Amino acid sequence: MNVLADNAGDILEGFWKTIQLFAISGVASLILGVLLASMRVCPVPVLRGMGTAYVHVARNTPLVLIFIIFVFGFPTIGIQFSFFTFAVMALTAYTSAFICESVRSGINAVSAGQAEAARALGMTFRQNLTLIVLPQAGRSAIPPITNILIALVRNTAVAEAFGVTEASYVMSGLLRDHADQLYWIFIGIAGGYMVIVFTLTALSALLERKLAVLR
Repeated sequence: MNVLADNAGDILEGFWKTIQLFAISGVASLILGVLLASMRVCPVPVLRGMGTAYVHVARNTPLVLIFIIFVFGFPTIGIQFSFFTFAVMALTAYTSAFICESVRSGINAVSAGQAEAARALGMTFRQNLTLIVLPQAGRSAIPPITNILIALVRNTAVAEAFGVTEASYVMSGLLRDHADQLYWIFIGIAGGYMVIVFTLTALSALLERKLAVLR
């Protein structure tokens, strides 16, 4: 285990970068995903079509290809950011499409009678969605969104191939320099990912219990 102890600083720094990637792109994906879900159930055909088109394209495009578009495509049209920023943008563009569908499923699970009652009271679509539908849809959407966020934790490893020094990048460097310690390196890095995933799962379970009490 000396290889893990001797390189603990680099490993922790790599996981800190992974957590940053996950946290920023996760929050951005939730915001964009809810916005896309709102567009998909919107009565305006243009907005509904735009939301549907985006989700279908993003969900059926490989994540690596989305990274390539952001990291190599955007600079050719004059858009320059750091590799980290491009990684956040790529992860957000991909993950938000899946969150959108989870939120939309939650919206569809809400009784249509509640939306009709809100309209009868004179509420606008925005008021109906934000005050009546989304709070209820969010409860049922927590489990699938948690699974998507867990997948996002794993997907941050793709950023390693594009120069972001996250946990997988650190692991690749350690494997090059300490090939004889492959199993210890793998166990150490895998253990770090498991800590992040188990923490996320525990927080999700806690949130579900809190919301269940409020029902």
